[in-house]
Parts: sequence; structure tokens; C-alpha cells
Amino acid sequence: MILLSYQIACFYVCVLILTLATAQNTTNSTSTTITKGANVTKPGCTKQCGNVTVPYPFGIGSDCALNVRFELDCNTSDDGSQKLILGRNIVVYDISDAEFRISNSFGWRCYNSRGAVLTESLAWTRFLKTTPYSFSALNSFTVVGCDDYASITGPNNFEYGCNVSCTSTRDVIEGECIGKGCCQTQIPKGLKYYNTTMSSTENHTDVWSFNSCGYAFLGEADHFHFRGLPDIADDRNVDYLYERIMASVPIVLDWAIGNHTCTHALKSEDYACSENSHCIDSDTGLGGYRCSCNPGYQGNPYLNQGCQDVDECADHPNNSLCENICINTPGSFNCSCPHGYTGDGRKDGRGCIAPYHDQFPWIKVSAGTGVGLVTLVVLITLLYFCIKKRKLIQVREKFFQQNGGLLLKHRISTKEGGVDAARIFTAEELKKATNNYANDKILGRGGNGIVYRGVLRDTRIVAIKKSRIVDESQIEQFINEVFILTQINHRNVVKLFGCCLEDEVPLLVYEYVSEGNLYEHIHNQRGAGWLTWQNRLRIAAEIATTLAYLHSFASMPIIHRDIKSANILLDSAYTAKVADFGVSKLIPLNQTHVATLVLGTSGYLDPEYSRTSKLTEKSDVYSFGVVLAELLTGLKPIIRARDEDNKNLADFLVLSMNKNSLFDIIDGSILWEGSHEQIQKMAELAKNCLQPHGEDRPTMKEIAIELEGLRKVTGISSSSQHE
Repeated sequence: MILLSYQIACFYVCVLILTLATAQNTTNSTSTTITKGANVTKPGCTKQCGNVTVPYPFGIGSDCALNVRFELDCNTSDDGSQKLILGRNIVVYDISDAEFRISNSFGWRCYNSRGAVLTESLAWTRFLKTTPYSFSALNSFTVVGCDDYASITGPNNFEYGCNVSCTSTRDVIEGECIGKGCCQTQIPKGLKYYNTTMSSTENHTDVWSFNSCGYAFLGEADHFHFRGLPDIADDRNVDYLYERIMASVPIVLDWAIGNHTCTHALKSEDYACSENSHCIDSDTGLGGYRCSCNPGYQGNPYLNQGCQDVDECADHPNNSLCENICINTPGSFNCSCPHGYTGDGRKDGRGCIAPYHDQFPWIKVSAGTGVGLVTLVVLITLLYFCIKKRKLIQVREKFFQQNGGLLLKHRISTKEGGVDAARIFTAEELKKATNNYANDKILGRGGNGIVYRGVLRDTRIVAIKKSRIVDESQIEQFINEVFILTQINHRNVVKLFGCCLEDEVPLLVYEYVSEGNLYEHIHNQRGAGWLTWQNRLRIAAEIATTLAYLHSFASMPIIHRDIKSANILLDSAYTAKVADFGVSKLIPLNQTHVATLVLGTSGYLDPEYSRTSKLTEKSDVYSFGVVLAELLTGLKPIIRARDEDNKNLADFLVLSMNKNSLFDIIDGSILWEGSHEQIQKMAELAKNCLQPHGEDRPTMKEIAIELEGLRKVTGISSSSQHE
């Protein structure tokens, strides 16, 4: 069905050609450990399907697998070729010790010249939910097109999005997948299922002449290479994209047995590891374990007597291991020495030492040679570490200059008081603060990078943001933003202490804010106890006042560009702090807007900015209006409905107000606290912020004044009720 829909859509596609790394060699490869030797399956069971080896605990048919979840089918076609099948129609390419490669799931959306959706098919995968498999971090989510946005969502509010755009084939650069025709983002370990959604800003009306479709898929990152938009003389290549993705970019799954760790599994009756093997905990975060043969053994650790002793002596003929005779032992080997000789007899060990009276004439020579060799080894080792340290210093110096370190130093030295405000951290300092960026120090992951919790030498707790990529053409602007943001001293802005420029990508050091973000408190019941009407008004006023301050910042106005409830952090007193200036823009005082690549978060993105790519202060106003709508309704910015299309909260709020049904969607927990008049005024303020044209929206300063007025009135009415 998917292939048929794609063939209809391809008539409207001016092909986005992708050249993929030759994946057949990889997908047809066999695993490394459990397939060594002949004994890889249960007795009487089929060992191979096509060119894929099927090792136990997997099996073809009943009674050949550890349990029903590891059962596979082998289908034979009319031409005699065989395919290994998981479930109903998922092709298995390869099974290894920890991974599992399967056929892809592919989504697209195509438009005609009038902008109407011609055909679409979205990848929707849930089959892993009750299986021993999860999606590997070796996969990346990829979006291809010239006027498309796609997102991948999963459990626990996981959501990554990619936006692609281009105005002609010349915009697209081969091998680059960073927004021009192609966008790619990694996924975390432990994902059990995912959904994809696709949309378009202009419905491909501006790019239809050379591109009418957008594509989204999950697949192994190393098997994908973006090639651009070459000219096509005929329609023979219209199926190229679909066929290559499905045939050459597999999805990689991690697999494990059960959901218990090794500690618990060892105590259970159905422990799967056989004799001469040991248990290894799965690293997906979902529990489960795998088995591996002990050192000196090889075979299948899941079968009885599956791990067999390796005969090292037979594998190394001509006494390549021993000076005299090699004697095999379970899991290892020993070496003998001739009569009268001492030592372990190993060529990589002490060897066989001659009797004392035989070697006495050479003791001095041997001792001198030994001392000389030891001295030489010590000198070579010291030289090696000196060269290694020198190279590390050179690399860090290169990164420091490449990331604008000299420019930042110059800015600091020419700015009064700048030395204390903008600190330049060393790479070693931040490495120690995060215990070498340990996984247990991760506070969160996002599309732009990873945030770690760190402790500096002065015992300050900080949040350290490590970006994924850096645009070298924007270094001067990045340094300017870092310098200005470190000068901001506002109680409701997360303080930027400084940065580190000695790594491949810059690292930013922020103050640590302890109570998470506003999104979690609104939508995950974290704020059920404290998020009253008065506190919602206070939070809204604090955010508005902060944005008004940024928009009127003395040296150069700052447009945040990604205002959303997830970027509003809360400290221990539940005071709002605006965070994540990673995509913010500085606007020169003599300009009203700047033209930029459209960035932002679905549901919060200013529609005028999406259409024109012109960024103004009113773009932040629109996003703030969505946050107000969240505070009023308790609904998410994208409302997912089971029987109808997803709704945009901004449109839903405006529509409800136009129908005089506002109070039908207001969060029930605040209806009894605030007066309907106060709620109505806050909703009207949100509606004004959500006007489609920026010129019709109020400024953040006007919004802040109105919210402060609402707070005062609300405070008086609350006092009156208590009296």
C-alpha cells in the first residue's frame, strides 16, 4: 500500500536524489561472537535464512527460539530467494550480539501546483512496545524537501523536529544535512515506539516547479548520504528515493532478554546464560540483559554447552605461544620449560630462564642491557606523553581561535568591568566539573545540544550546555551574543557566567535552576499544588517584564526567538527565569527586523515569521501569547485528538473566544480562584498577542503593564474574600 501511494506521488516529484552508502555489505554481514562455530541454533532448527544467520535465542519457527518474542519466519519467494521476517512483513537483514537490523518505515507528503495535498503516508511504528527490542541511538531522524517540517514523537513527551527549506536546486549542498533540502537529528537510546507528523509552510507552491514532496524517515545514520538535486532527463529515477531508502538504510534495533538486570536475572529460574558465560546489563535504560562467553571460550552463550573452550595451542601452531611445549587448559593454556629451566615458558611472559651457572657470564651484559632498555622505554614514554600533551595544547589553541577566543578576549579587554562578567573557562575545568561529561550528569537533551550539571571549583552548581554543531560563519555574532548576554543582570533571566572555546564546539556555562521548566509543571501535574491563579498571573508578568527588558536592552535589543514554556525555568521559590538563548538574535538599533532562517518550535512559531523569514520583536510576542494560552487552559501548544486532526492551541483559543465559549476550555483548577472578568481580560490579552499580523500585536512593555495591573486587582479581590 505504501509503495503504491508513493508511485502515484512520484509523478509530482522533481526528484530529491540521495546517494546512500553501500549498505548491502553491512546489512548482509553476520554477527561476531554468537555465530562463531557450528553450534549456533538449537538441535534440529534451521540455522540460516537466505544469507542471514539466525543464532539462538532467536529461532525460525516454534520451539527454536527462547520464547515467542524471539520467533522469526523464513519466507521463500517464487524465484527461490529467502527473506527473514519479523512479525507480519518486517524484513530482518542482520542479527548481532546486541543489535538487530530491519527494513525501513518511510513517510512522505506530496502537493500539486495549487498547494493541495495530493497524497501522503506517515511512518507510525508501535510494534516494539511489547517486544525485547528498542530503537538504537545509531539511528537518525531525517527530513528531505524544500518546504517541509516534520517531527518525531514518542513516550515521555519525547519530541524532535526538523525544518527544511530551499528556493532552488543551487541552495542544496551535497553531503550537508543541516536545513537546506535536508535535516537530520539523532534519537536517544531506549525509544520503544515513535510517530511522525509532517507539515508545510507554503504547501510547496513556491517550490513546486522543482520539488513537490517532503519525506521523513528513521534509519541508520552511517548508511545515509545526502547528494542534492541533480537534473533528471526522464522519469526513470522517480522511484529512486523510496527504493534506496527501503533497500539500503535499515533501522537498527537494540535487543535484550527480559526487563531485569543481571543481579535479578541470576536469581531467576529462567536465567538464559549457559555454562562458561557471563551476564551483561543492557545499556538502553529499559532493563534486560545479554550473555557473552567467558574469556578463552567461544560459541553461543545461550545454548547448553554453547561456549566451548578455545584450544589456543591448536590455533597457534609451531609453538608461537610457548618457548617449549604448549598445554591447553579450560579457558586458557600453560607452557612448559625444559628440565632445569624456570619461568612461565610464555613468549609474551617471563619465558624459560636458564640455570644460574649457565647465565652467570652474561649477567653483567644482561643487566646493562636491561637497564638500558628500561631507560629507553622510560624516555620514549616521557617523550610520547610530552608530544601528546603538546598536540592537545595545539588542538585546544586551534579550537579557541576557531571559535572566536581572540575576539572575545579583545571585547573583554576593551569593556570596563567585562573581565568579571564574561569568564572564559578552560576545557579541563569543565571536564572535571562534569566528571568527564558522565551520563548521570545530563540534565536534558535538545535539538541544539546536551545540558550537563556541573560543580565548579568554588562549589557553584552550574548548567553546562554542549552544542552539537557550530556555524563558523556566525562566530563573530556568537561571540557578540555571549558577551552581551553575560552583561544581562536581570533576576528573571538565567545568568550566563561565561563559555569555553577550547573544544570543537563552544560550551556555555549558565546558573543552575533547580525546579525544572514551566511546561512540566503545567502539563505533567508537577505544579498541581502551587500553580494557582495568582501564581499563574505572577509567572506571566515575570516573563513579560523580562522580554520587555530584552527588547529594550540598552546596547542592542535581543529577540529570544524560541519563547515556550519549556524554556521558562523555575527556581526553588518558583520564580520564572527565561532560558535557552541558543537561537536568539541581536537586532541593531537602526533596524526593525532581520532576515533569518526560520527556527523555532511547532505550536509557538509566529506564522508571519514563517511566511516572510523576517524576525521582529513581535515574533516573541506571538510565542508569549501561546504561553499565556497554556497558563489559562492547561492544554499543550499542539492538541492531539484521536478522531480528528491535531489542533493548534493558538487557533483553538481564538476560535473559542469568537464563539463565546472561552470558559469551556479554561483550566478547571483556576475557575473558582480568579473572577471571570480577570480571566476574560487575560484571555483577550493572549488573543491580541496571537494576531496574525505583527503590527496588530501589542509590545511586550504594554503587555507587562497590563499584567501587572491584573495582578494588583487580583490581589485586592483575594484580600476582600479573606476578610
